Amino acid sequence: MRADRLVSLVLLLRQRGRMTADALARELEVSTRTVLRDIEALSAAGVPVYAERGRHGGFALLPGFRTELTGLNHDEALALLTAGSGRGEQVFGLGSALASAMRKVVDALPESHRATASDAARRILVEPETDLLPRRPVTEGVSGTTMTEIRRAVLTGHKLRIHYAATDQAPRWRTVDPIGLVTVRDRGYLLATRSGADRTYRLSRISAAEELPEPAQRPNAVDLNRVWRERCARFLSSDHITVLTRVTPERREDLLSTVVAVRAAEPDADGWLRLEVTFQDLRHAEWALWQLGTDAEALAPESLRTSLRDRAAAMATRYGDSS
Repeated sequence: MRADRLVSLVLLLRQRGRMTADALARELEVSTRTVLRDIEALSAAGVPVYAERGRHGGFALLPGFRTELTGLNHDEALALLTAGSGRGEQVFGLGSALASAMRKVVDALPESHRATASDAARRILVEPETDLLPRRPVTEGVSGTTMTEIRRAVLTGHKLRIHYAATDQAPRWRTVDPIGLVTVRDRGYLLATRSGADRTYRLSRISAAEELPEPAQRPNAVDLNRVWRERCARFLSSDHITVLTRVTPERREDLLSTVVAVRAAEPDADGWLRLEVTFQDLRHAEWALWQLGTDAEALAPESLRTSLRDRAAAMATRYGDSS
């Protein structure tokens, strides 16, 4: 870990020039004292770091100093910088690693391409926090310590002990064999087996985790995309209802915030959106579409259209002219 931090420190000084110890500490997420120790270690190793005193002082590298890193062409670097410009820092607790990787990507470019690629990446925005449509789903959070334990067990192939709160149940400890991690629409999942049975755990419901020394019982190779598709298919086929609906673009996110899954989406002829979505049951579907009023229409199944029509008729009767 310290070796990676020393490289990141050198890259920061190369790309930004003079920086104070406090600024370096914030970037590297360590204490100022740790930064000063790292500066001393770099100097002892022959890296030309020097200090400038005074109000506008700080640490800097001698001009012309280069680190030996593998080069990338412009489009390769742009692809990585663009991928890292979204909310990748929120995925699986890899924020500091992403920041370090992006510094290395920029430094690996030839001098003539460095500014061009950085400027190009700033002109491409992936998955921003705000949207033209209202009520974007909020990313679910997991504590850094918990995420580190989960990620380490997945990658090392060890058993994992998690404190998990299933829906409508009190949290309790479970020991699982982790298979992989998946993120879908800002939600993270741990794919695992427990006593040989397939299990999928929402990361936001794991309050604590502990990597165990025992090896996990799992195959050496895995097609995570195939495993995820199979589990989704099983989940959607059990006690759920599939609904074909139309909705105005302005209420799309309101609808999506209530569904279990989205199977298909396409524009309709009149500017509305046509979606095939899954709800827990008929009652859930009726409740969700009723909230949208005339901004949505259930096209199928007929049982849902009937229940919504009967509900609307009952409301009309209740509030009809009483004179």
